[in-house]
Amino acid sequence: MSGTRGSERGALALVLHSHMPYVEGFGTWPFGEEWLWEAMACVYLPLLRALRSAPVTVGLTPVLCDQLEALEGEAGERYLRFLREVRAPIHVEDAEGLEAAGEHALAAEVRRAASDYREADRAFVELDGRLLPAFRDLSLRGPVELWTSAATHAVLPLLATDAGLRLQVGTGVRSHERRFGDGWSGGFWLPECAYREGLERELAEYGVRTFCIDQTNALGLASFDQLEPIATAAGPVAVPIDWDLISLVWDPKGYPAHPTYRNYHGRTVHDLRPWNNGGEPYRHWEALVLARSHAREFVAHAASRLDAYRADRDRPGLLCCALDAELLGHWWYEGVAWLQFVIDEARLQGVPLATLPDALERIEPVGRPIADSTWGEGKDLSTWDSARVAEIAFSARRAEVETVAVAAATRTRGPALDRAVRELLALQASDWAFQVTHELAADYPLERVREHSRELVVALEALKDSGSVADAAVRNLAPEVDLTPLFAP
Repeated sequence: MSGTRGSERGALALVLHSHMPYVEGFGTWPFGEEWLWEAMACVYLPLLRALRSAPVTVGLTPVLCDQLEALEGEAGERYLRFLREVRAPIHVEDAEGLEAAGEHALAAEVRRAASDYREADRAFVELDGRLLPAFRDLSLRGPVELWTSAATHAVLPLLATDAGLRLQVGTGVRSHERRFGDGWSGGFWLPECAYREGLERELAEYGVRTFCIDQTNALGLASFDQLEPIATAAGPVAVPIDWDLISLVWDPKGYPAHPTYRNYHGRTVHDLRPWNNGGEPYRHWEALVLARSHAREFVAHAASRLDAYRADRDRPGLLCCALDAELLGHWWYEGVAWLQFVIDEARLQGVPLATLPDALERIEPVGRPIADSTWGEGKDLSTWDSARVAEIAFSARRAEVETVAVAAATRTRGPALDRAVRELLALQASDWAFQVTHELAADYPLERVREHSRELVVALEALKDSGSVADAAVRNLAPEVDLTPLFAP
């Protein structure tokens, strides 16, 4: 081992933020439930294998857990039909078409990639569809740390009322504790890393002890201050994420863009991806060799950051790399393999990996102001609060204010209020504005916003008139919804 000894080096914390908006039962292809099925096959099931002995912090948003839990029933049968009746035959058909066109290398890759979905089928059946207990076992029997988040990934600084904020946070914490037991360490992923001054006080009320923030603009890219967790007066510790390290992966010119890796955008007739970023037939083993090289480089860069911090500040630092879990395996096909190589390389290069709670037991937070920020474009709220997404922003705020007002006026609990709150939670998801801003899903996000807005109005009218409500399409959303904030004095 070269450089500083591992015991003095501080820690590298890998944080995987796992999230999916509520799509169960809302459309299939090209937008809707297939997003969940693809993530199941390419991200969540492979991650369960990759993290068996890795000290990694994994955030599981409650709305993702709602959908994973539903897979233990009829939704899981739809997922298996997708693998067996959609994915399997289209791989055969596209391989045959490519062979007939003389594209033998592309056909061979399509046949190889079909094994991903056969493995996803096998792993799902082996677990009997019970992914959440499998994640719980990882945290109970191994070093994985599980975090929660707001109920449906709402951008918390954009919520209009204290009651609305408490609905999101309280429901998220309550659902996590029900699913994963009372051993929760207090880790909470701020949706979109969106922070505003004072937010930690509301989080502390629900037992939150740690959250991540993006202070790139405030502290400066590559600043050593990024390696110092921040103590807040309310109690929770804010951990800056380090974009100097993250950008090796999450940058338009980062690792996933290398010509050898599989191209996400080049598609066959049935949307399969047998090309690499260089426009040639994809060669999986070449990509895995490159992923090992990139993992080695990534860990060496982390080691350099930690050693330089130690030399400058004469104490160990905490280097936090946070990534969307769905980047690994889905957007970046080789990402899960890269993660496994990073875990191996950290051991080989003497870089201590640690979950955030373990790291914070050894690394003292500092006192420092925290700037309002997000990890979105511009590090501000413009992705979710701009003229382009005005309909979404105003629909969500109007719905929140009306729900809080009607609940306060009627003081009535029951199916109508439950229904209204679940439609509100679905409406508040950050994903709809994100998709519109980045032009990712055609009209789907606006259709979802309008549908949830209509259903919420119907539920509130039923609440005022003591009427009945039909079964909700968001039937599995937020089963632990905490209505207490709506009736607080």
